[in-house]
Amino acid sequence: MLNSAAAGRRLARRVAALQAAATLATALACLPLGPSAALGALAGGSAMALGSLLAAWGAFGGGPAGAGAALGRLLLGLAAKWGVVIVVLYLAIAVWRLPPLPVLAGAALAAAALLIAARQR
Repeated sequence: MLNSAAAGRRLARRVAALQAAATLATALACLPLGPSAALGALAGGSAMALGSLLAAWGAFGGGPAGAGAALGRLLLGLAAKWGVVIVVLYLAIAVWRLPPLPVLAGAALAAAALLIAARQR
């Protein structure tokens, strides 16, 4: 076995921490544009971080399982992640009327943090 579930859980925690840091940095960078821009960046980045935590919980929450069950949990977790991201981005832009560019910037930089965390050793 090349990877253990414990290594996956550690990676999920590292991803969530880096996504939270990227979200806060994006919100601080958007603060000069106004409080609504900073709140938008927080909403976008938080949606991505919450979705990643949900995907990790779905993938690693059930304990040992066969390959089919593990793949099913992984796919269900990813579907839940993107469902959360889409709903929160819709709420932030269409319902709460936050500026779209900071919302999308927060989500994009949090997604980039996932890639950075996955490449670190």
